[in-house]
Amino acid sequence: MRFSLIISIFLSLIINNVRAQEFLVTTYGASSDSTALSTIAIQKTIDEAFKSGGGTVVIPQGTFLSGALFFKSKTKLKLLKGAVLKGSDDIRKYPLIPSRMEGVKLDYYAALINAYNVDDFSITGPGEVNGNGLRFWKAFWQHRDSLKKVGKETTNLEVHRPRLIFIWKCDNVVVKNVKLRNSGFWTTHLYQCNNVTIDSCDIRSPFNPVAAPSTDGIDLDVCKKVSITNCYISVNDDAIAIKGGKGPTAHKLPENGAVEDIIIENCTFGPAHASVTIGSESIFVKNLIIRNCRVENDCPILNLKMRPDTYQVFENIKVENITGTCGSIINIKPWKQFFNLGSSKEKPFGKITNVQISNVNVNCKSLGHIEGNQHDLISGIRLSDITATAKSTLFVNKYKDVKMENVIVNGVSFDSK
Repeated sequence: MRFSLIISIFLSLIINNVRAQEFLVTTYGASSDSTALSTIAIQKTIDEAFKSGGGTVVIPQGTFLSGALFFKSKTKLKLLKGAVLKGSDDIRKYPLIPSRMEGVKLDYYAALINAYNVDDFSITGPGEVNGNGLRFWKAFWQHRDSLKKVGKETTNLEVHRPRLIFIWKCDNVVVKNVKLRNSGFWTTHLYQCNNVTIDSCDIRSPFNPVAAPSTDGIDLDVCKKVSITNCYISVNDDAIAIKGGKGPTAHKLPENGAVEDIIIENCTFGPAHASVTIGSESIFVKNLIIRNCRVENDCPILNLKMRPDTYQVFENIKVENITGTCGSIINIKPWKQFFNLGSSKEKPFGKITNVQISNVNVNCKSLGHIEGNQHDLISGIRLSDITATAKSTLFVNKYKDVKMENVIVNGVSFDSK
């Protein structure tokens, strides 16, 4: 009995030691010369950590230039103080691989950091991951402007650019105390992940002098049990976007699905297109809580985009204890960008039910706008204990089951009669 206990303790020590192993990228040839590409050396570090049974890949102080990196089972990433993992601005350094973008399965360019089927994956700071996106942004605007001159629209996928982080089919993910900057495309994309913690991160992309298009801060795509806390997010698109699929048959496809059980808490939202958006590529969102947050922008706090080409169900959404300055408190509108029913004879519609917004004290442009598509079903929306100083007292609402209690705008009660 005693011998078995000793063996058990010995094995436990070995396992814990393996888990605690750290692999310094400079040991394997990575250079802090920010102009010298270190992709091969950093990938070798990841591979060695994997071969050794797992461990943490450590980036020390300095700027390390890299193309796409692929993390493997039982590997993690740690960026020390003063460390910068800088993405190459050459799209050739990001291979075209099976992926997921804008709610559809497709081949797309790898992100700077990629983790696929890597349970217990983590990215920790206090260092920085920088997408070095300026070249990609300029190319996007140049392409868009050239098409505009001939009366055409561009899609986000026409100019090839990498995401900063793509985490796919990973459980127990932690992204903590790290700076995420200047992504070429979406900043943090999590797809088919469960039990995710994003804590104390600083996520930014610029609006000027060159705007960083489509650089969503956090994209949750078919994910469950996610906690986003103590983060600052300011990007030139949605700060947090809830995704899951789009199109008239999206709800039938196995690669799509629900986003459920999400808590967004103690975050500050700087300039963005919206603090939290649901709908541009969403089919089912349930149990979303946004609480104890501050807004410092001119965009909606809660933005719901209703696609007329997609079946959508959004239910049990709670927004509470919000302060600061914003555009509107709630925004529900049709979203017809790139509308496409294809050859389908489906007649999609959306359903929104049980949205509770309470204890909000803000300066804003207006209270909001609630108007879906013709056949959308919208009910159970409750606004209570809201004090707003607004530039406009106009509130557009097309539905009977929108109730207000103790809602004061510019000193005037908006309570339901």
